[in-house]
Amino acid sequence: MAAIDTKNNQAGQAIKPPRHIAIIMDGNGRWATKRGLPRTAGHKAGAETFRKIATYCKNIGVQYLTVYAFSTENWKRSADEVGAIMGLLKRYLLEAVDTMERDHIRLHFFGDMTPIAPELRALAHETDEISAGLPEGDFQANVCLNYGGRDEILRAVRKFAAQCAAGERKPEELDEAMLSGLMDSAGIPDPELIIRPSGEQRLSNFLLWQCAYSEFYYTDTLWPDFDEAELDKAIAAYQSRDRRFGGVKK
Repeated sequence: MAAIDTKNNQAGQAIKPPRHIAIIMDGNGRWATKRGLPRTAGHKAGAETFRKIATYCKNIGVQYLTVYAFSTENWKRSADEVGAIMGLLKRYLLEAVDTMERDHIRLHFFGDMTPIAPELRALAHETDEISAGLPEGDFQANVCLNYGGRDEILRAVRKFAAQCAAGERKPEELDEAMLSGLMDSAGIPDPELIIRPSGEQRLSNFLLWQCAYSEFYYTDTLWPDFDEAELDKAIAAYQSRDRRFGGVKK
């Protein structure tokens, strides 16, 4: 696979972005509340920010962008808020179906899609089929929907247990690579950089397996206000880190 090209950021400075960036899209509700708007307005603004940041990531040479759109715990929110999020997702998927091939953008979903409405599941399946026909080197957006890191690990372990019960595998064969291949993220490199806007400093059950050696970047900026300049800051912070992966540089 070709190396990521060095691009220029908003200030004209040369940057070499991580291959895979993951973002917890947090702060939509607080953004709306601060403006006296319903929380649903914050999710609408946040969806536009995702569109803008995904385009920027593609343009500067990031290959994978993974975003936390809806967690396994988000079902606890009001029916109106959940409905608004799903409605925005439906609109995005309808647009994606029409533009993915033209824009060379692949789309993939992490999470247990079983509880998702059949119409949305069908659209997600359609985007998977379109993605399969695009070159592997194309930019890929991964959307975590009804996703939880612990749930993902449990589902992977259950798949392996089922394979053992069917005589396809032996328990002693399980290693990190095999378990990774059973995750939602199978075949996708782990994120080098995980960003959380909104001032919160926790993972909230996001990519628990994949984040073992990720760099973390936190900012007080609420997600709807997160822009290209904010992403440049996060990438600059990442570039300043000393990534030794448990070793010692000589």
